[in-house]
Amino acid sequence: MRFGLELPPHIRVFGGFLVYSFCMGSLPPRLPDIQRAMGVEEGGLGFGLIGAAVGTLISLSFAGPLLERIGYRRALLTLIPLLSVGYASASFATGPLALFLLLLLLPVGLVIGGIEIILNLEADRVEHQLGRRIMNRSHAFWSFGMFSAGLLSAGIAQAGLSPQLHLLGMIPIVSLAVMLILGRFEPAPARTGGSTEENKGFAFPTLPILILVVVTLSAMIMEGAFLDWSAIYMRDVFFVDPFLAGFAVALAAFTQAATRFFADRFVERFSPVSVARVLLSVLGLGTLLVFFASSAAMALVGFALIGVGTSVLFPLAMSAAAQRTDRPAAANVASLAQISFVAFLLGPPLLGFVAEHFGIRWSFGFGIPLVILSLVFAGALGRKPIPHEVPA
Repeated sequence: MRFGLELPPHIRVFGGFLVYSFCMGSLPPRLPDIQRAMGVEEGGLGFGLIGAAVGTLISLSFAGPLLERIGYRRALLTLIPLLSVGYASASFATGPLALFLLLLLLPVGLVIGGIEIILNLEADRVEHQLGRRIMNRSHAFWSFGMFSAGLLSAGIAQAGLSPQLHLLGMIPIVSLAVMLILGRFEPAPARTGGSTEENKGFAFPTLPILILVVVTLSAMIMEGAFLDWSAIYMRDVFFVDPFLAGFAVALAAFTQAATRFFADRFVERFSPVSVARVLLSVLGLGTLLVFFASSAAMALVGFALIGVGTSVLFPLAMSAAAQRTDRPAAANVASLAQISFVAFLLGPPLLGFVAEHFGIRWSFGFGIPLVILSLVFAGALGRKPIPHEVPA
């Protein structure tokens, strides 16, 4: 007998993204406390955080066939609770090397890649069944989970509870949520009309996938930057209390979620490339505001705009990759994800070295030329929305 709620397929996809990101979102607001406990500068903290990126690269590159053998349902029910265990364990790190190894081996990075492949592929398959876009709304719920976790974590940090007790307490909460939302999960059938070539393992990126990577690069790195560094930025530049520092993470996640939730109708009306160019412009403006901020309020406005600007690029690129017919959808999704998502995890920790040597503001200023690069290649997302009718 399977335990869990009976939910329509698209609602279950939304719930999967929500509980996954709620698990992930508990760590970033606690990074200032973890950094202080380790007694390291931004570069040292950044080195430790690279462990998650390395593990994610490994799993995104090689996990596809293994996940298919294990089964997507069994994998999700195991990997998301295991992620919460990994974060709780990492909070006990006493230095950058220990943090790196704990994030790599316990295994935060290794499980993130598997979860990303399953949830994004399921969102595309359900989208295909329904005949309308749900990818952006799926990622909206990812952002809502980040917002909820960020707000809760900011309050817990303000109350003075240690990161270790906080993250240990998340394990039973996440595990129960996974069973309720995903306990009856059954994968949707694969898209029709695509390649039937067997997916043999490492998903090497093709040239079109590499172009999509360039389009997503600024959004992925700036999203990772506000998750990893916004709380520390607010603390070091404006000396705010722990709640307001953590609130910067939650605010950007909320504006990102709200934009993603309503983005599908605009994409269908105006085309992916038009929406992407508008939001990249917003991302550039937000990045400039954070870089030049003269007050905490100005910085918070900038973070809110960064949330808006980073909202749609990755979901649109995922849809574009999954709809290609040159090879299996899972291979294209994994290929795009293994580079873009590692940029999301690897770029911001590397920005810690920038922050340590040039100041924390430059961790965000680095994003300005990336936004320009994404604008140049945004046309790769395509101008036509997916059809509204359910394919035969």
